[in-house]
Amino acid sequence: MEEIIKQGQNTNLTKLNLNYDGHKDGEEGVENYLKIVEEKIGFIPNVLAAFAKFPKQFEGFTKLYNSLMLGESGLTKLEREMIAVTVSSENHCFYCLVAHGSAVRELSNDPQLGERIAANFKSAELPRKQEELLNFARQLTRDPSEIGEDQRKKLKDVGYTDRDIWDISAIVGLFNMTNRLASATEMEPNSNYYNIAR
Repeated sequence: MEEIIKQGQNTNLTKLNLNYDGHKDGEEGVENYLKIVEEKIGFIPNVLAAFAKFPKQFEGFTKLYNSLMLGESGLTKLEREMIAVTVSSENHCFYCLVAHGSAVRELSNDPQLGERIAANFKSAELPRKQEELLNFARQLTRDPSEIGEDQRKKLKDVGYTDRDIWDISAIVGLFNMTNRLASATEMEPNSNYYNIAR
């Protein structure tokens, strides 16, 4: 049998060369933001390092991400990360499964939960409220044109508000976008993620 190489030896952010010549308006703000992130979590996530090559896109991405994933919402941070993993599982996005799977482990204080949701959230023993949440996230990812009042009613019946449904849908949309970008460029997850909350 041919030897299987040790995984994770690629040090490139993506398979693309993202360096380019020319003026990069907003570069100083990006550098300051990345310093704060590194001080806070100890490393710079590769998705931010990649977006940092394009300061205006970086600004838009980080504002939307922070608003949806960290901002005011009726959803807990764990619920938001569970949505991210469910969407990423449907899209087979390696980068986001690794990164957000680690966040689920950390926020839940459960080393199995991230893997169970990544493989099949039905294998996790979730309360009905969170199961309906992830059913909706999966259906919106798979068949967005099939979402209607019946699906929204199921969320309302377990306690989610109209505002919550807006946030759920926006988070699903965000991760469908980032999954596609990460997969198309073969974005490499930071090795730091693999050891978080193990």
